[in-house]
Amino acid sequence: QVQLEEAGGGLVQAGDTLRLSCTVSGDTYATFVTGWFRQAPGKEREFVAAMNWRGDRKSYADSVKGRFTISRDNVNKNTFYLRMNNLKPEDTAVYFCAVDFGAVAIVTSASAYDYWGQGAQVTVSS
Repeated sequence: QVQLEEAGGGLVQAGDTLRLSCTVSGDTYATFVTGWFRQAPGKEREFVAAMNWRGDRKSYADSVKGRFTISRDNVNKNTFYLRMNNLKPEDTAVYFCAVDFGAVAIVTSASAYDYWGQGAQVTVSS
């Protein structure tokens, strides 16, 4: 079994910065791709960012490119971050981290990911 625990959500104002973390534990026997997705009320879950195991390939949704950064902790390789700069009200959503075990290439489809975090609410006021 694999567990993903998220932390770092909250209520912020437009223009603020927030960092989400995701810690993967359990049977992490293989390398994996890490992804971040979000879901706003009444909308489908959408891709935000993803990173391969080595961290040398990253992909971002156009709506967050230049503002959000996905990264891995330098000490605990199973902890990942999503740093969100210059937040906008349209970034308001529940954010989920996910892992695609055994994957090498980044996939932006949620259906490809095997395990998911519980979600972290991010609310950006104008």
